[in-house]
Amino acid sequence: METLRWENGTLHLLDQTLLPHEVSYLALNDYREVIRAIRRLSVRGAPAIGAAAAYAVVLAAMEAAQGDAEDFAARLQKAAEEIGAARPTAVNLRWAVARQHAVVERLAGEPPEKVVAELVREAAAIFAADVAANRTMGAYGAALLPREARVLTHCNAGALATCGYGTALGVIRAAHAAGKIRMVYADETRPLLQGARLTVFELQQDGIPVTLITDSMAGYLMAKKGLDAVIVGADRIAANGDVANKIGTYSLAVLARHHGVPFYVTAPFSTIDPEAPDGAGIPIEERDADEVTHLGGVPVAPAGTAVWNPAFDVTPHNLVTAIITERGVYYPPYRFGA
Repeated sequence: METLRWENGTLHLLDQTLLPHEVSYLALNDYREVIRAIRRLSVRGAPAIGAAAAYAVVLAAMEAAQGDAEDFAARLQKAAEEIGAARPTAVNLRWAVARQHAVVERLAGEPPEKVVAELVREAAAIFAADVAANRTMGAYGAALLPREARVLTHCNAGALATCGYGTALGVIRAAHAAGKIRMVYADETRPLLQGARLTVFELQQDGIPVTLITDSMAGYLMAKKGLDAVIVGADRIAANGDVANKIGTYSLAVLARHHGVPFYVTAPFSTIDPEAPDGAGIPIEERDADEVTHLGGVPVAPAGTAVWNPAFDVTPHNLVTAIITERGVYYPPYRFGA
């Protein structure tokens, strides 16, 4: 199942808000539609958002190319700024837009049609590199797991969150292929249930044994059944190794430390933000109250209930056993280099 596909000037996005009950693709020809799809979580997961943003820049360039060539760069720059601001936490979005901006700068003065063609090639390169990186990370991470491993994962860091294969689920897929997975436990991941809707769906499709638990069961699971690892993805990693990921990740890291369970983060190197010295420098998106007070459109709390709904939290680096990237496995103290 493809998360996104570029075909004949159209970006096709799997609408993940409908999974697992309906498989439907959005056909988008306007960069503004891509921004809306990112904001409403039709496409989600840092690497997938980055690739979608790269193609959104292509759509913006195609639109800008229809006007006066002298204003092409200015119109494209304005659109790129809008795309880069679609969601604040996942650094891959900003990174992908910056890569496309570098293409535009390199081709300054060239005909818009040539710029568009080069932007398409760069977006395709971002897509292909993500799939390759995920498979490399999978191999690195699988080597860290024992045989008959029992692992817990949170949210969805699989093929649906990337351009293919997955980060945290890439490790699980590679370990399963090597005969090392006994059971995967998936947190439901409130409030939007990405673990229940997406991670369980992916693992079932691949025939990987999976058991769904509620978020509040993780500590008792570690105490009663035992775990060999917690494996999660990341939306942004600070220079010191602090990790921003889906809300609830921090709690898992604290529980894992208490129970002596290794806590692994898997993410492409592009997720590391050298401009954020630590987690305090990572912006945390806060989303609409309805995501908490409603479930599937049905109210589950009294009308007017006050809600705090941060979409992400920050796990301190000293709770992270290792960070797995396509460039290798990093251990504390975290020094990522260029």
